[in-house]
Amino acid sequence: MPCRNVPIASRLRPTRSRSAAGQRQPVRRFALRLLSGLLLSACSVGPSIAKANAIHQSEPSDPYAAHIAEASRRFAVPAAWIRAVIRKESAGDARAVSSAGALGLMQIMPGTWEELRGRWPLGQDPFEPRDNILAGTAYLHEMHDRFGSPGFLAAYNAGPTRYEAYLAGHPLPAETLAYVETLSPLINGGSLTEPASTPVATSGPEALPWRRSPLFVRAPVGTEPTLSERENSAAAERSVMPDAVAITPRSNGLFAARTGMGDQF
Repeated sequence: MPCRNVPIASRLRPTRSRSAAGQRQPVRRFALRLLSGLLLSACSVGPSIAKANAIHQSEPSDPYAAHIAEASRRFAVPAAWIRAVIRKESAGDARAVSSAGALGLMQIMPGTWEELRGRWPLGQDPFEPRDNILAGTAYLHEMHDRFGSPGFLAAYNAGPTRYEAYLAGHPLPAETLAYVETLSPLINGGSLTEPASTPVATSGPEALPWRRSPLFVRAPVGTEPTLSERENSAAAERSVMPDAVAITPRSNGLFAARTGMGDQF
């Protein structure tokens, strides 16, 4: 509150006796100095308190911190990964809708949302922040369990079918290449026991480091898959995670085994 000019001197009336006035003069001067000091202190402290309150109110808070922590705990996915995906996918906009129709904070496609709802007790609203983060994190875990790192980022962005086509020799969309290139350094910087060690290139399938993984054997382009291979591919595409047991932690130590993943949200 701004300080007001308080007419202190006008309130100190002179006495009738000249001698009495002389005796009270030192007391008057002391009182004036004391009151002036108090007023100056109030004027200097007031703006400081107001400034501190303004700084405190302007500090940004994370409205999704609790949901991210819950999802990280339930699905053993580092919170830093979840935050990185949210920033890249939606910039924190819970109502975001992409041109392809992806929804919410973690930009989940409607079909994927329905599949995840069939496996996990999620609500009906894909834009609800908690459910969207839980669903997106569960999907991240599935993709990592299926494709490893950093291939799971490409599968999350382009879809597992598109990524499997890439493994068979077809190109990935430029958007997906840029997506993986952006997020890979953030994952490398996380507290992981075995982070991805090679940056993602942006030209051609052979340049991408996850293509050199021994987990995948690339069929020559133009080679017709055998009946057994088609059946295995179809079975893999139909495979879903009916319960938490299906989320088997990889042996590379990126995800710690958890016994509570089958609990209700």
